[in-house]
Amino acid sequence: MSPRSLSILWFSNKHNRISHTRRAFFRVSGLTIIACLLPFILVLGCGYRFSPGGEHIDKNIRKIFVDNFSNRTSEANIENTFRSAFIDQFAISRRFTLVDSREKADAVFRGRIDSLTTSPLSYQKSNIAAEERLTATMDLVFEEQDTKKIIWTNRNFSGTQDYAVPDLNTKETRRKAALVKLSNDTAERAYRLMMSGF
Repeated sequence: MSPRSLSILWFSNKHNRISHTRRAFFRVSGLTIIACLLPFILVLGCGYRFSPGGEHIDKNIRKIFVDNFSNRTSEANIENTFRSAFIDQFAISRRFTLVDSREKADAVFRGRIDSLTTSPLSYQKSNIAAEERLTATMDLVFEEQDTKKIIWTNRNFSGTQDYAVPDLNTKETRRKAALVKLSNDTAERAYRLMMSGF
């Protein structure tokens, strides 16, 4: 084969390799772009929209009263812990103003604690729990004061909080701290869902 033929054959093979590499690159790049855009397309196509500012709530509803929570559990004063957490959550919001009675409110938030359970997650060698989980289940309602129209409700809202139990002397203290954190986290999550319309 002549040097010219070898040169043409070499160039042709090199060109084919480059073309194949470019096609593979663009095929992979195209798939990568589609994979990156797919979540956005799905979210845009979804019927749900997050509105964390509570755009779906009537703008005339400004003054809020957080009513006393009822307690169906055997845990004393737990209703006050959760009510305080929800009051704090409304207080840091710029959307609403807290008032001290139902009569002054445009809407009322109320809750009922249906259950509070403690379950072991892991054990020490002595069969004493090394870690426990608190689980609270609640009935939450946000309604207009005058018309009693339900703005948002969740009849089976639940939250959990884990805590370590290094020894029996600190068990009760750690449980109480976990209960406070559980109430705060639950209030924050419920408020976000309420303001988003979920």
